[in-house]
Amino acid sequence: MEDTTRLNESKLGTKKYWDDFYSVERVNFKENPEDTGECWFEDNGAEEGMVNFIVENLNEFNNKESSVIDLGTGNGHLLFELYENDFEANMLGVDYSAESVQFATDIAKAKEYPVKFTQADIFDSNWTPGEFDIVADKGTLDAIALSGLTVGENNQSVVEVYHSVIEKILKKNGTFLITSCNFTEEELIRIITKGQLAVSETIEYPVFEFGGVKGSTICSVAFVKK
Repeated sequence: MEDTTRLNESKLGTKKYWDDFYSVERVNFKENPEDTGECWFEDNGAEEGMVNFIVENLNEFNNKESSVIDLGTGNGHLLFELYENDFEANMLGVDYSAESVQFATDIAKAKEYPVKFTQADIFDSNWTPGEFDIVADKGTLDAIALSGLTVGENNQSVVEVYHSVIEKILKKNGTFLITSCNFTEEELIRIITKGQLAVSETIEYPVFEFGGVKGSTICSVAFVKK
């Protein structure tokens, strides 16, 4: 059976692309402090869906003793939205693009948001940020899958080992929430549930129908660590 989780390589999977992209975003922000960059999946309501899911379904983590990490944070928009919705957990955004991290940090300082950002390669075995109650991914696995990169002695694709990264940084009974436009719900479940993670819930989005086939342009799935 063909492995549909293997995507063709693209510049969207390269660090250089995102460094260049966020370098331009930083310039735009300096010229106009109201321009905080692009909100990925805004047209689909995915970020709003993720924020609502966290606020409404994960309220036990809405306190200053809890923690959230956003993988591939970009401009930090997801975490800022959580903060603006009165979510009080400690928030950390991680990205392998230095320009992304600096851009998000600039926004946080300008708006006086207590959200921190750091640059990291999440596939580096030496990366040990600790464990978090909530791990979020909004389109990051999509970009990672386009890199063509492999890791470890067995040269496994980054998609194959992604679940192990989540397991390392997610607390027991914690929630991993991911949104994708490149993978179907079934593919995400197959990628993530290889070890300690099990499906918890899904977020429903508007469904389109074409040629008798129904579907959605994006999907969001929540997993819990057993």
